[in-house]
Amino acid sequence: MNNYDALRDYLKRQTAVEFVLGFAQIEEIIDAALPRAAQRASWWDTTRAPDEKMPQREACIEAGYIATRLGDNEGVRFRRADARRPRFR
Repeated sequence: MNNYDALRDYLKRQTAVEFVLGFAQIEEIIDAALPRAAQRASWWDTTRAPDEKMPQREACIEAGYIATRLGDNEGVRFRRADARRPRFR
């Protein structure tokens, strides 16, 4: 199992409200390969099954970010948990 403290620390240093990291970038940050499960949206989704503790989700939550895997399967969008959602008219 990978240690996601490095991801948590990286996220804590970010100032952007929202940004995307590719899987290769995340692997570089954690200095390890992501498991195949990282390809599934549910593996990253910090709002799903909050009682299910998973280290990658916990790292995001502790850093104050909500993570969502991109539909193109190429990365993960991180958005500050306290950021206001844009309003569309």
